[in-house]
Amino acid sequence: MGIFSRFADIVNSNITSLLDKAEDPSKMVRLIIQEMEDTLVEVRSNSARLLADKKELQRRITRVSNQVSDWQSKAELALSKDREDLARGALIEKQKAGEQTATLAHDMIQIEEQLELLKSEISQLQLKLDEARARKKSMVMRKDTATTRLQVKKQLDSNSIQNSLDKFDQYERRIEDIEAQVEAQDIGNRSLHDEFAELEAQDAISDELEALKKQIQANKK
Repeated sequence: MGIFSRFADIVNSNITSLLDKAEDPSKMVRLIIQEMEDTLVEVRSNSARLLADKKELQRRITRVSNQVSDWQSKAELALSKDREDLARGALIEKQKAGEQTATLAHDMIQIEEQLELLKSEISQLQLKLDEARARKKSMVMRKDTATTRLQVKKQLDSNSIQNSLDKFDQYERRIEDIEAQVEAQDIGNRSLHDEFAELEAQDAISDELEALKKQIQANKK
């Protein structure tokens, strides 16, 4: 029938092999899917036409078969009336109708064979289409992942990240310098509270020292 003549290279080939040979696999798989979908539409359209032809042919076969039976009945009627001439003519028409029936039956066999072929080809094409769609989904996922990884790789390999980290180090050193300056200011500027606290601490130490001396003298007595 030639329906798959322009598409035999895909139907009879391994899709993975075709994609491996393609310069742009993603574009190739889109073309494959589009071609398969278009071909499915064409095949199903042909199937519909063949089914319509089969129904029409079946009606013709039924009609001609009825004619065979009708001429047989007429031949028998003619003989019953001693009209051999009419009976002969009826049998001739019956023979013609029988030959037509045989021709139509042969046409029916061909249509049924074509329908079976189309059914098989549709099944094969559907499997290929499912495979192509799965490959497309996988390729899109792999492409997105590879693109993301490439962007991260470029960032890691570039000096931008290291430069940013160096700037953080610089900022931290500046903050440490400021903190050191604050601490230095605190050391040089003692508050009144600090002064009294120091005096109280000295008094406490003096009191403790006197108490310790008295304890030692008491122990010597």
